[in-house]
Amino acid sequence: MKPATLIDAKTLAARARDGEWLIVDCRFELADPRAGARAYAQGHIPGAIYASLDEDLSDLSKVGLGRHPLPDAAAFAATLSRWGWTSETPTLAYDAANGALAAARLWWMLRLVGAREAAVLDGGIAAWTQAGLALDADAAQRSPTRVDATFDATRIVYTDALVQALKNARTLLVDARAAARYRGENETLDKAAGHVPGAVNRPFADNLDADGRFKPAARLHAEFTALLGTHRPADTIHMCGSGVTACHNLLAMEHAGLGGSRLYAPSWSGWSSDPERPVAKNA
Repeated sequence: MKPATLIDAKTLAARARDGEWLIVDCRFELADPRAGARAYAQGHIPGAIYASLDEDLSDLSKVGLGRHPLPDAAAFAATLSRWGWTSETPTLAYDAANGALAAARLWWMLRLVGAREAAVLDGGIAAWTQAGLALDADAAQRSPTRVDATFDATRIVYTDALVQALKNARTLLVDARAAARYRGENETLDKAAGHVPGAVNRPFADNLDADGRFKPAARLHAEFTALLGTHRPADTIHMCGSGVTACHNLLAMEHAGLGGSRLYAPSWSGWSSDPERPVAKNA
């Protein structure tokens, strides 16, 4: 059976027994970048490997492209090779932040390289333990592969392209940060407070029910359809602080049957790195 965009813990447990799945622990804390690796060592879903947002899903050497710049495709291909991934490998990503740090980021990057089967664990590791399923402290061992991959550049937007896109009334820019950060009421991570002029706000947390799982697809479809109005998903660009939690909105839209939107990869940290760029505040 092929995985859906989201998968629940019991279904994962049943499907993962054959050992064909690549399960990736993407836990990460912005305030303590090593916390995810420590948590993985203490206990993880059996068979899972660990992916660091900073080291595996970003290239922190890039300047002016935000706090979590995308790695080059060749670097990501080398990471996938080390993990023993192939384009036919069903892959499941999970974290401890309901998909936001950084399971949805990995899911989206896998889509960029043409992964046929990629999903996120709905509810994350908490859903796994709440289902009464055991954790494992043993590091998984997988045989390396050789992956040659390229990113689908049509799904990635950088600053110059964003500036041009925003001149077109068809473009909708959606900011996934919390409302207070979007309005510029506080900013503890980036160089300026506020948002890109013209952006609308859809905090990624709005994708979730009270139990930390994603809302049903029909509800998400209705909410995003209302947000988009006359805009098509293909005319929609997502952003956040550093191009990570915005992937949560991309995932939610995909789950809702509204695929085709794009990511402004540098996001607010990239935009605000240049003091000459305009900043809007309030709603």
